[in-house]
Formats: sequence, C-alpha cells, structure tokens
Amino acid sequence: MAGADGDDSLYPIAVLIDELRNEDVQLRLNSIKKLSTIALALGVERTRTELLPFLTDTIYDEDEVLLALAEQLGNFTMLVGGPEYVHCLLPPLESLATVEETVVRDKAVESLRKISQEHSPVDLEVHFEPLVKRLASGDWFTSRTSACGLFSVCYPRVSSTVKAEIRQHFRTLCSDDTPMVRRAAASKLGEFAKVLELDYVKSDIISLFTALASDEQDSVRLLAVEACVSIATLLPQEDLETLVMPTLRQAAEDKSWRVRYMVADKFSELQKAVGPEITKNDLVPAFQNLLKDCEAEVRAAAANKVKEFCENLPEDNREQIIMTHILPCVKELVSDTNQHVKSALASVIMGLSTILGKDNTIEHLLPLFLAQLKDECPEVRLNIISNLDCVNEVIGIRQLSQSLLPAIVELAEDAKWRVRLAIIEYMPLLAGQLGVEFFDEKLNTLCMAWLIDHVYAIREAATCNLMKLVEKFGAEWAQNTIVPKVLGMANDPNYLHRMTTLFCINALSEACGQEITTKQMLPVVLKMSNDQVANVRFNVAKSLQKIGPVLDSNALQTEVKPVLEKLATDTDMDVKYFAQEAISVLALA
Repeated sequence: MAGADGDDSLYPIAVLIDELRNEDVQLRLNSIKKLSTIALALGVERTRTELLPFLTDTIYDEDEVLLALAEQLGNFTMLVGGPEYVHCLLPPLESLATVEETVVRDKAVESLRKISQEHSPVDLEVHFEPLVKRLASGDWFTSRTSACGLFSVCYPRVSSTVKAEIRQHFRTLCSDDTPMVRRAAASKLGEFAKVLELDYVKSDIISLFTALASDEQDSVRLLAVEACVSIATLLPQEDLETLVMPTLRQAAEDKSWRVRYMVADKFSELQKAVGPEITKNDLVPAFQNLLKDCEAEVRAAAANKVKEFCENLPEDNREQIIMTHILPCVKELVSDTNQHVKSALASVIMGLSTILGKDNTIEHLLPLFLAQLKDECPEVRLNIISNLDCVNEVIGIRQLSQSLLPAIVELAEDAKWRVRLAIIEYMPLLAGQLGVEFFDEKLNTLCMAWLIDHVYAIREAATCNLMKLVEKFGAEWAQNTIVPKVLGMANDPNYLHRMTTLFCINALSEACGQEITTKQMLPVVLKMSNDQVANVRFNVAKSLQKIGPVLDSNALQTEVKPVLEKLATDTDMDVKYFAQEAISVLALA
C-alpha cells in the first residue's frame, strides 16, 4: 500500500477495492477502468494472488461494469507476470463468458482469443483447452455459445488427440437443442473450417454445413450461407459441385427472404470462391432469380451486386451473358416499385458501361440512365449524376451531352422548386466531371439564371453553388466568367436581385482573393450604400463586415470606414444597427 501513497495518480488500493464494492454503478465502473493502475501498484505477485481472485468472486454486477472488466482483462498479460502466468486470467474470463448479457460474453470471448495466442502449446493444452471443453459442455446455453468462438484459436496448436476432441465438441454444438448455440456454431463454421486439415473439412465440416443450412431456424440457415464462402475457397474445384453447390442452390431459393438476402449480399464473394465454370452454369440463373425476387430487400441486395457480378464473369463470354441474362432483369428493376431497389441499382448501373463498351452503352444503357435521371426519387437521380464520369470515359463528352444533359437541364428548369434545388446541389459534382470548357458552354447560363429565381432557397443555393464552382475552377475563371455577371445584377430594378449581388460577393470574396475583391467587388458594394431600399443598405453593411478581413487596411480605412460611418447615421434603425456592428467587428471605431 505504501508505494501508492506517494503518487496521487495511483489511487490508494484500499479505496479502489471499496469502490468496487460501492453501491454507485458509476464509481464501480470508474474503478474497473483503472484496474491496470491497481495491478501496477500491487505488483505481479499480489495481482495474481489477491486481485484476480477478488475479481473472480465479484462477477455478479451490472452489465456495463462486467463489459469493462472483460475488456481490461484481455490486456492484463504483462500485469500478471507475462506469458508464463497468463493462465491466471482464465478463471475470471471463464465466468464472464457464461453471463447472460451477449455483449459481455462477446467481449470475454474476444479477450480469451487474444490471450490464447500468449499461451505456450503446453499451457494451451493444460489450461486453455479444458476451459473450452467446460464451456462447450456447460448446462447453460450462454457458455456453449461462447465456446463456439474459441475452437479455432486453440485447434492449430494442440496434439492430434486433443484436436479430435475439439472436432467432436464442435459437432455436438452444431446440433445443439438451443437455436442460439446452433447460430453461434454456424457463425464460426467458416472460421473453424480454415484451421482444419482438408480431409476433415470434407468429412466433418461439409456434413455440418449441410445440416446447418437446412436448419429449421432461418437465423441459423443465413449464417451457414456466410460460412459457404470460406468453405468453398478451401475445397478443390472438382469437389465443389458435389459438396457445396446443392446446399447453395437450396439457399438461393430458401423460403425465408432473410436467407435469400444473405445469398444476394454475399454473391460476389461466392462467385469468386466457386470459380468461372460454376458461375456460368449455376450462379447466373440464381442471380437472375434474386434480381426478380418477390421481396424488395432481396432485389435491392442483388441490384447492389450487379456491377461486381458482371465484372467477375469469365471474359470470353462476359458480354453475351450480360446482354442475354442480366440486362433484361436490370431493365425491369429501373422501373421497380420500391425506391430502395431503384436507388441500389442507380448506384452501380453506370459501372456496366465500362464492361459493355461504347456501342452497347449507347444503345442499351443510355435509355436506362435517362429513365433514372427522370425518376421521382431524388436518391436515384443523385446516384446517376454522381457516377456520370465512368460513362463519360466510355462514350465521350459529346455523346453524353447530347443524351443526358438535356434531361439535366429539364430538371434544372422544373416547375417544382425542390427539384431545381436538388439539381443545384449536384452542379459542382457535374462541373468537376465535365470540365471547365464544357461547363461554360452548356451549364454556366443555368447557374446564373438560378441567381434570379423567384424562390429565395434557390437563390441562396445558387450563391453557395458559385462559391463551390470557384473553388473548383479557380479565381481567374471567376474573374472572367462569373464576377462580371454577378456585378451586373447590382443595377437590376428588382431589389431582391440587387441583394443577391451582395450575397454572391459575400460568398465569393474569400475564394477570389484580395485583388479581385478590392478592385472589382468593393466599388460595387460601396456604390450600393446609396440604394433607396433599406434592406439593400443594411445588407451593404453586413457585406462590408464579411469581406473586411479579405481587404487590406488601407482600403478599410479610406474606403470602407467613411461608408460605414455614413450608414451608422442612417434614418433606418436596422441599417444603423448593422453599420455599427460592422464598425466594431472590423475595429474601425
């Protein structure tokens, strides 16, 4: 104890032990989080003989305290004296691996897996393996589920007799009465298969996989699909057809949509695992069925994989498979009733153009892109616009502009202001993909037209859009293309448009830099201080406050200060207020 008294950062041990017994959960939690500090203060000997038994005895606590304890113990190896004493950590972790709360059990298993690597092969057999056996044959399902996660970490480093016992335990758990245990076994099946010798994969794992894949609970069957990927990568090609494919075919047509969803979600990995021949004969028809599935979630998961699936098809007949088998299904999905399905498809469909080449893209894919650009769901439109660059690479900018840009322009002038707003938000993205010359030729006038839209939200978004464009194309482009048009609006008879000039100047000043702001923008702002409309005048004061930091001190003193002083004596209350605020913010008083 004495060692702890001299240093405030080391809490006195007695206090911490008291805190672990305190009624307040937060105090107990804090002391658990400081466990390594206690262990350091106690030294390795006392940590093993006093602290760990104490912790093992106090395992009846709130879940969050137990979770923190399970996590701490995984990093305790050096604090108990290094790898030769690491087995001292097993009793508390074993107790934690049997508690009712799943999160705590999972964390205890994670820590056990971590410290299993620090056991010597002898210690593994003497201490760790018996623990796994005890958990695997526990009365409560909680301990049996935890055991499932520990087989694969000790299997490679034990003797063949013990290996046989481990395999037997795993087999037993795969046919356990409790669905939760079978689920845990199914989730670890692929991982366990990877550490087994190939003969045992064929003799043991395949039969377990088949049984789990036809389990009465769909939550078990869908986890077997995940294991299928690992198992298929381990087996030689000639065994796949007989050992794995019947089960996989069955899963792709399972009566539960969750299982079919899992097949769709793992489709690309399955495709890589089974190789080109099986893909052609089996997976193509299965994929077609998943794209036409009656459940929207399954169709969406399959639609997400369209590009990856097509990319991984064998090259010699890739185009023919896509055109005859996949594209007809994709065409149907473009007008699917569910927006998540359409959105999932829109996020990947553009990628098909690089696989199918220019002619097919123009003939078959462009009409689909056009339909999606006009879809009523904004997410679908966004996904198409976000991926225009890969189509651009294949068919070239001219072709793209003739086919898709009219649709974009049409949306930009849509009667519904929310549709216009959505297109403005995509503009910087489009500009980046199409390049500056093309943008100036086709889209610049649109961007300027939005500045005088009759809806304020559109004018505001258009101002923000200009700033992003200047950041993309640079100050010189702004000076030649944007600034003259914006400043021209300062003389517009409509005061709302004159105010838009000020808003644009606020947004552009920083991006354009000091020279353009001082020489071109500032004179216009100062001139507008004489505007007849008070709203314009007080916005002049706000603009001067905003662009002030960009200007040099000379311009501030000689040009800005006199104008703000004049506005500070204005007849309108608001103009006065904002002028005085600008003077104090810019420190011109």
